[in-house]
Amino acid sequence: MLQLPADVIRQNVEAALAEDIGPGDITAELIAADTRASGQVITREAGILCGRPWVDAVFSAVDTGIQVEWLKADGDAVAANDTLFTFSGPARALLTAERAALNFLQMLSGTATACRRYADQVEGTGVRLLDTRKTIPGLRIAQKYAVSCGGCHNHRIGLYDAFLIKENHINACGGIARAVEQAHRVAPGKPVEVEVETMDELAQALEAGADRIMLDNFGLEKMREAVTLAKGRAELEASGNITDVTLRPVAETGVDFISIGALTKDCKAMDLSMRLD
Repeated sequence: MLQLPADVIRQNVEAALAEDIGPGDITAELIAADTRASGQVITREAGILCGRPWVDAVFSAVDTGIQVEWLKADGDAVAANDTLFTFSGPARALLTAERAALNFLQMLSGTATACRRYADQVEGTGVRLLDTRKTIPGLRIAQKYAVSCGGCHNHRIGLYDAFLIKENHINACGGIARAVEQAHRVAPGKPVEVEVETMDELAQALEAGADRIMLDNFGLEKMREAVTLAKGRAELEASGNITDVTLRPVAETGVDFISIGALTKDCKAMDLSMRLD
């Protein structure tokens, strides 16, 4: 599972609270300052839980006197009407923190739930489903963490930790071989992946020594040919227009990975409710 840098969570939470609270929560000021409350957060639908570190960080940032007790862990399957956690503390602080905390939890749980649905469809094939960089700005680490909670896997985090050489890079460099050669010089040891659109380009990428090759919009028969050609020479990743209908057949071609932008960009938030006793 993706490791979570504490500074990333802190930055996410600070930004969320700043945009929500602004100069102050004027509605919370209607409540007497010494009023205390307790309650629980439930889910109205089934799914995969994700987002605990962000929820804890929100409540702690608003008031360290808030106590949270989790009944479920990230990655757990939850059923409709399950209680996810209970809480107690100053009523003002609880209500101020509510929306930011639930926004993180519902969005990340929605991402994890979508990923589990996709992962279940390819169970037993051995393929690994990968996310992409099609994430909510500022929340990439959070969503990639949710992907791993949902049973899928992370592609590169950004533009810095691995090469993905696409058509425009290839054209600008003067060919696949030259682009791969440059990559090894620019950042020795970093994984080098090349996107190809034809069998000829696949042969060039293999000859150039790419670590992984992305098959862009290959048909099933071409994918099977590519798997035979690349066996023992490079990992293969299928990408482009992968749907619920085509996912399993693509997985059964023998490719190592399938990347799916929908894992992070098309997710539906989980329906949650916070109830004060």
